[in-house]
Amino acid sequence: MTDPHSLGGAALAYIGDAVLELLIREKLIACGVTDTGKLSAKAQTLVCAPAQSERLEKILPCLTEEENAAFHLGRNHKTQAKPKHSSVMEYRRATGFEAIFGWVYMSGNNERMRELFSLAFDESDFSNIL
Repeated sequence: MTDPHSLGGAALAYIGDAVLELLIREKLIACGVTDTGKLSAKAQTLVCAPAQSERLEKILPCLTEEENAAFHLGRNHKTQAKPKHSSVMEYRRATGFEAIFGWVYMSGNNERMRELFSLAFDESDFSNIL
């Protein structure tokens, strides 16, 4: 596995985006919903920049020094992308949020990854999809 220390903020956010998408889809499937349209619509509400920026607040106080550094790498990454459905601040914070999950995943600490996910997303996030 690639050493997470060798990755920049964009790469960490890139892998973190995929990790979060998988964890969210896994949780939605566990709710018993089989309609892929409903699953996709609900997943979209949870992976959008405003939702990720909001959930960041739940985990920030719990981050290790390395996780916090990964957050800053992602948040401070310079990009030409212009967010369509969020503010620039929400977009940057969401990128940092994804970078945290990218860091933890690339570190091979699946237990910590799931712990942070459980802190960021609670059961109410996965209700009302039937």
